[in-house]
Amino acid sequence: MNAAPEPLAEYHGLNAAAFQAEVVPRYRPAVIRGLVKDWPAVQAARTSSETAVAYLAAMDHGAAAEAFVGPPQIEGRFFYRPDMSGFNFERRKAPFAEVLRYLLSLEGVERPPSVYVGAAALPETLPGFAEQNALELMSSEAAVPRIWVGNRSVVATHFDLSDNIACVVAGRRRVTLFPPDQLPNLYVGPLDFTMAGQPASMVSIRQPDFEEYPRFREALAAAHVVDLEPGDAIYIPALWWHNIEALSPFNILVNYWWQNEPPEAGSGLEALVHGILTIAHLPPEHRTAWRALFDHYVFRPDGADPVAHLAPQHRGILGAPTPQLRRRIREFLLRGLSRR
Repeated sequence: MNAAPEPLAEYHGLNAAAFQAEVVPRYRPAVIRGLVKDWPAVQAARTSSETAVAYLAAMDHGAAAEAFVGPPQIEGRFFYRPDMSGFNFERRKAPFAEVLRYLLSLEGVERPPSVYVGAAALPETLPGFAEQNALELMSSEAAVPRIWVGNRSVVATHFDLSDNIACVVAGRRRVTLFPPDQLPNLYVGPLDFTMAGQPASMVSIRQPDFEEYPRFREALAAAHVVDLEPGDAIYIPALWWHNIEALSPFNILVNYWWQNEPPEAGSGLEALVHGILTIAHLPPEHRTAWRALFDHYVFRPDGADPVAHLAPQHRGILGAPTPQLRRRIREFLLRGLSRR
């Protein structure tokens, strides 16, 4: 029997220095209780949904947002159609303030449609929000704050390419987290046909089908489940799988994504897709040989520098990662792809 996972660390009164020194290096999610409890937005939401909407509407400049809208029968689970020919929701553009008013109108409806606006950039959507509701753990240059609003919803288990701090403003959230090594037990869907950018697990967190997805039991045994109240936050490192349930009739969340890699370094997911194109279908012996090359030059499990025996001026693309070298590598890759 697998041992229960080590409980997640919980923090109170965490400052930026402690966050960078104690939390980020561990590469494990962490709960930060009461991190944004003093935000004006959280205080407004504690009063009522109407007060929260009035607070946000006062900053509205007419910006549009993309909303996911699904029929009542999906019960907030934005997902594929049963035959995977498309999705069980529609994407609709509407003024952000109009979406807020619509959500208010649904609060008393017994089986409302599911409505969800995700990752709307706050500087464009609600100018002034970030200044009034500052996150002291993050510098203003580190990440663009984004707002998520909706009624009850279930965001399918997925990972992000960036580190993430998610702050609950209104409503309750339940976050189920899976370590990266649980990938084989999550039964992930297509990499290139997704609800919102990242590949997602095919398993319903609320009603898992263990006959179709038997290894998901192992994933659940390794999972962490965290309930968050308004004012709480959670840190989710890149590539940790997470399922997020909004449990209240009206919910607001603000998150911050940031990457430690420079933008010219490109995306690891793109590198994975290139590997699928070039290596995944080779004979087993060839794949084993390529794995040895990747381990030596990319993953470096023993921590050794693969070019320590070469003088710095002779290390080529394996030299110190400067912006100039990264651009050179990108140009090399683009030339190769364009010849195919």
